[in-house]
Amino acid sequence: MSAFRWRAPSLDDIDLLAREAFAGLPEEFRVLTGDVVFLVQDFPDDDVMDDMELESPFDILGLFQGPDLASRESGYHHASPTMVFLYRRPILDYWNESGEALDHVVRHVLIHEIGHHFGLSDEQMEAIEEQAEDDT
Repeated sequence: MSAFRWRAPSLDDIDLLAREAFAGLPEEFRVLTGDVVFLVQDFPDDDVMDDMELESPFDILGLFQGPDLASRESGYHHASPTMVFLYRRPILDYWNESGEALDHVVRHVLIHEIGHHFGLSDEQMEAIEEQAEDDT
């Protein structure tokens, strides 16, 4: 993105890219996500680092937290909201190393984390991505 040629994208810039990516998803997909809250932070907090046993805050680009779709639809009341975190600094690090367009990276992370909302594991999402790449 040429808009970021002279400065690093801010938290607000990443948030805007995430919202644009979400708005570009099929309506049926967006409706099923319900009231998912999107939050952009520079890095995961210490609790996330500890819970996920991360060696570095750069080891994670995003995180899904809260009840997944199946849990929500079961009618059980959950005290915590469904949230998708995007971590700006690790995303920017990956963007710099990969050479991919920043909006593509943000969209990928967002879709990956929303996949957890639908109950998909990392392994299932990787298989779907590999299949999609093979089909192109």
